[in-house]
Amino acid sequence: MNATQEATSTISRLPIDSPSLLNPLIDRIALAAPDTDQEGAFPEDAFRWMAEAGLLAITLPGHDLDFRSGQTARLLHLLKRIGSANLVVGRVYEGHINALYLIHLFATPDQRIRWYTDVIQHHRLFSVWNTQADNGVQIEGVNTPAGSTTYRLSGAKTFCSGAGWIQRPLITGELQTRDQQGEQRRGWQMTIVPTEQVSPIAQNNQFWQPLGMRASASLKLDFTGIEVSDADLLGQPNDYYRQPYFSGGAIRFAAVQLGGAEAMYTATRQFLTMLKRTDDLFQQTRLAEMAFLLESGNQWLEAAGNNTDRWLAEGADWTKIVAYANMTRTAIEEICLRVMPLAERCVGARGLLRPHPFERIHRDLTHYLRQPAPDATLVDIGKFVLTNPQPADELWR
Repeated sequence: MNATQEATSTISRLPIDSPSLLNPLIDRIALAAPDTDQEGAFPEDAFRWMAEAGLLAITLPGHDLDFRSGQTARLLHLLKRIGSANLVVGRVYEGHINALYLIHLFATPDQRIRWYTDVIQHHRLFSVWNTQADNGVQIEGVNTPAGSTTYRLSGAKTFCSGAGWIQRPLITGELQTRDQQGEQRRGWQMTIVPTEQVSPIAQNNQFWQPLGMRASASLKLDFTGIEVSDADLLGQPNDYYRQPYFSGGAIRFAAVQLGGAEAMYTATRQFLTMLKRTDDLFQQTRLAEMAFLLESGNQWLEAAGNNTDRWLAEGADWTKIVAYANMTRTAIEEICLRVMPLAERCVGARGLLRPHPFERIHRDLTHYLRQPAPDATLVDIGKFVLTNPQPADELWR
């Protein structure tokens, strides 16, 4: 057994496709969601339950959704189910999966052993914090007499989801350094900060006063004064933006969003049942429309997951993978935006009052749908289809 196998020898046996095993966890997370619906809170219990179920490590080598085994459609289904329980948990979990995928792609064997051990043995949460604040983060390398390099960080990041609870944040910054031979290295560099080994990271608690997603703790953090080592740098400069991995990852947050729309559908149906309004023809037509919209979203996720795996295995043009991911993201955003007003009309003003779950789900989904660059995403889709002469029924084969 090699070192990587030793680090991942505790195999997750959770069959996520089995509703009898996954549903109780989803129900438990959903029931606990109102307890942390406030700024300054975080769903710690939910992540402890997920760790115990093996979900934090489920994409690691030898586990149920091993990144190497082409299980993207199943992973998207899992992300959707977690999002349906609590969008905050889904958002943070998606960030954890995103960081592990970047490690899978770009880490050295020694780094994989260390970071996989963090997940399996210590249940540490990872995330990706890329959004810049002010002048952003700078990473300056300083050579030591011993022949190693220390990297000093300066600057801030915003929307750092899970701030204060993420033990292994992957942050990005502008690297400027010279190696021992004097050769310059520059570019957009990833680094994973071992939070318990560095100085406390300054938090701006006033930054996070959102409409929804309150418990995601997406604070503004100042990394000035933090020092990391060569072993903490992930990949080479500019790997973070390598395609199709950068833009193609949009299908993961789209899956979480669809989970929020499914939760809204469920809350609406429960509300109408409680009021004994299920025989109303107008309510039935609204629920029917919501149902077929959600099913179309599920088909988008299934196709996106299967196509991504197939095209990556075939070495397809990355622009095709990104265009399909952008279509999936755009279609699911549109589905969510159509489901929301239908649900609002079903429940009326009474359904928008706390403590009914509809009110919280509505706020969280409204906020979470605001992902960056939606217009640029549409433009990228248009560029792809206009520069490819295939007929429509052959474009995505």
